[in-house]
Amino acid sequence: MTLYDWLASLWRTLVPYFVGFAAVQLARLGITMNDATLTAALTAGFGTVYYALFRLLEQRAGKAWGWFLGLARPPQYPKQTAGGV
Repeated sequence: MTLYDWLASLWRTLVPYFVGFAAVQLARLGITMNDATLTAALTAGFGTVYYALFRLLEQRAGKAWGWFLGLARPPQYPKQTAGGV
């Protein structure tokens, strides 16, 4: 795996969580919520749903949907041989 592919995989994992966090913060406007655990759970939930939705769209509707994950091109992982190397 190249450095680009490794960094791309990290970036494409983090972008949905940033979006999820932003969505939770927008949802909190005008709402009094002091429970940090609930905020963390909602962020993880929104991030996971966001990631799953745009990965599915990327696979089914075209690579351009990958931009919603931060990069339009998914990382390329090397094929593993029978020996696991």
